[in-house]
Parts: sequence; structure tokens; C-alpha cells
Amino acid sequence: MATLTEQFMQALRTTEDTRDPTPLVDLFAEGCTLRNLTTQEWSGKDGAQDFWTRYLENFDTIHSEFFHHADDGHTGLMEWEATGQLAGGHDIAYRGSSVIEHDGQKVQAFRTYYDSAAFVKPNAQVD
Repeated sequence: MATLTEQFMQALRTTEDTRDPTPLVDLFAEGCTLRNLTTQEWSGKDGAQDFWTRYLENFDTIHSEFFHHADDGHTGLMEWEATGQLAGGHDIAYRGSSVIEHDGQKVQAFRTYYDSAAFVKPNAQVD
């Protein structure tokens, strides 16, 4: 049987392929919390829906590849690299790590850390 971390990775791939956050949102508990590099915190199933919808809206296409994961039955760790195109067509590739806290059935907390510089377009050089 797949760990919740493995289920999460598969649900993220499905969400990215279909652009429908439902497979991910279904893994979250009612009282869950979600955080990324912003200062905002999302909570509950509605918060999970909003978080993953906003995630998808950043990209025209995105695909995450996981190169390491671990799960001790309560905490899952995923290291990944994502490639695709930002909304507007600019290519992007960036790496990060995500952590889930769970009870084996549902995600209680999600935190993700990534190279935010990949989202910043460099200014054109003036000669």
C-alpha cells in the first residue's frame, strides 16, 4: 500500500496534468493548514482548494518530478524539480522541498520551500 506521501506525489502529478486540484484537495483534512514562501497561511478544505488553484494559475504548463521522498507514518518529505512555462509563456525550472504532516489518512499540514528567484524575470540590460 502506498504511503500518504506517495499518494500525494501521484495526486500532484494528476493535478498538474489535468489542471484540476480536486485529487490533491481530497487528501487534505478539514482543519489542515498550507504554507509556501509567502506570509499567507491557508486553512481548511477551502484553503487547500484556493492554494492549489492559485498554484496552477501561475503556469501555462507545469510538471513536477520527485527525486527523493520519505515517510515515517506521520511526516512526509518530498524533494522535487518542476519544469514548465509560466503564465505568459516564459520557461521555468526550479527545485524545492515539501513537507506534509499527516495521520496516515489525511494531510494535516503542508509546507513547501523552493527557489523563488526562478519566478523573477531579469531586467533587460541597458548598454
